[in-house]
Amino acid sequence: MSTAGRSLELFFIDGRPDGMLTAEVFNWTGHVLRLPRTQLKQALQRPETKYTGVYVLIGERDGTPLAYIGESEDLGERLRSHAAKKDWWDTAILITSAANNLHKAHVKYLEARLVEIAREVGTMPLDNGNTPPRSSLSEAATSNMESFLETLQMVLPAIRVDMFLNKATSSDDADQTRAAYPTFELSVTRHNIHARSVLKNGEMIVLAGSVAQSQWIGKSRETNLRSRVFSELLSTGVIRIEGEKCVFEKDYAFQSTSAAAELITGRSTSGPTSWKLESDGRTYAEWEADELAKDDT
Repeated sequence: MSTAGRSLELFFIDGRPDGMLTAEVFNWTGHVLRLPRTQLKQALQRPETKYTGVYVLIGERDGTPLAYIGESEDLGERLRSHAAKKDWWDTAILITSAANNLHKAHVKYLEARLVEIAREVGTMPLDNGNTPPRSSLSEAATSNMESFLETLQMVLPAIRVDMFLNKATSSDDADQTRAAYPTFELSVTRHNIHARSVLKNGEMIVLAGSVAQSQWIGKSRETNLRSRVFSELLSTGVIRIEGEKCVFEKDYAFQSTSAAAELITGRSTSGPTSWKLESDGRTYAEWEADELAKDDT
C-alpha cells in the first residue's frame, strides 16, 4: 500500500541553512521552530516562543551527544532558565501549534510520549531524570495528540533531528515483505563477512543475521559518521559483538548503499559495486542501470 505524500514547508528565517528555521506541514496544526543557541536573543522576539508547547534541547556534554525534552506554558521563559542553568545545549527545537491552542494537558502528554519514543529508539542519551507520566486526556484528545505526533515524527528528521526515528525495523510478515523487494548480498570471504539487504522505499535495509566487521580496518581514517552509527547500533542492540565480528540482531535501514557497505566491511567501500543482486550476481550499479533502461523503453 502506497503512502500519500505530504508537503513540508521550511522557512529559513535569516537565509542561512544553519540558522533559525520554521517547519510546517499543510493541513497540520503544528509549528516547529529550530534555533541555535547563538540566536536565542533573536528567537525570543518571536511570538511562538511565548506559546504553550514542548521543547527539545540538543548538544553535547563531555564529548557525548545529549538531549533534554520538556514542556512549558511559556517556552521563552523556560529557555531563558535553561540558558542560565544548562551550559551543554547548542540547539533548541520548539514545538507549538500555529494558533497557540495547545494547553497544559496536551503538552504534558506530548512531552511524555517524546521521552518514551526517544528512550525506545535509544540513539540519543537524555538529561531527563525519569520518564514523565502521560497526562489524562479524553479518548478523542489522545487520538488527536497521537495524530499530531505522527506528523511531527515526519517533520523532525527533515530538520536533522533524528533521535525519534527508529531505523531498526521488524515485521510479523518479514519474509513476505522481503520477497517483494530486490535482495542484495555483500561478501568478503577472506574476512568471513556476509551480509544481506533489501532495497525498500529508498532505503538499504541490512537484514538480521548479517555478519560485519566489529572494528575499522581500512587504511583511510574512519569517519565520525560511521563511528557514531556503529556506536548507536551497538548501544541499541541492533548489533552484537562476536569476537572480531558483529552480527545484526535486527533489520536496520541505511540511507545509502555505501553507508551500509562501509559499516559492514570496516573500510571505505563503494556500495553500488559491492552489493550484488542475490538472484543473478549483478552489482547494484548494474541492476540500477537496467532498471533505469526499462523506463526509457
